[in-house]
Amino acid sequence: MKVAKDCVVRFEYTLHETGGEQLEATEKDAVAYLHGHNAMIPAIEAGLEGKEAGDLVNLSLPPEQAYGVRNEEAVERISVKHLQGAKRWKAGMPAVVQTEQGPRQVTVLKVGKFMATIDTNHPYAGKHLDFAIKVVEARDATEEELAHGHAHGAGGHQH
Repeated sequence: MKVAKDCVVRFEYTLHETGGEQLEATEKDAVAYLHGHNAMIPAIEAGLEGKEAGDLVNLSLPPEQAYGVRNEEAVERISVKHLQGAKRWKAGMPAVVQTEQGPRQVTVLKVGKFMATIDTNHPYAGKHLDFAIKVVEARDATEEELAHGHAHGAGGHQH
């Protein structure tokens, strides 16, 4: 089956900053998403459109097509009690903060006894990224997946 709207796509990938180190890679389970439902970076969806299981896709994305350009004003001071992911905080550590749009990954810039300064840019914002993707599976989404708006099962959302 070819990757198209309303299908579940499972893929493995490695991610490098262009000309630099590896940033991420799938380890055990392939990533799964519901194609055509804004569940994936649009440039990755476009690159996978029409592909089939076994296909290899290399994408080189500028910041505007990946995680955006850095916003140097995206720095806030918040109460340390709102940081999730560790008990003791140090500058440079990633944290999760609950927002009105759901959980958001941030980077701790400075931490005091009660307050922390955080950077709300995505950690890869401003980076030119190279994705090496292998399509593992493309299948029709179930009615439940379509109703929920996301993939279920291995690599997707677990209910």
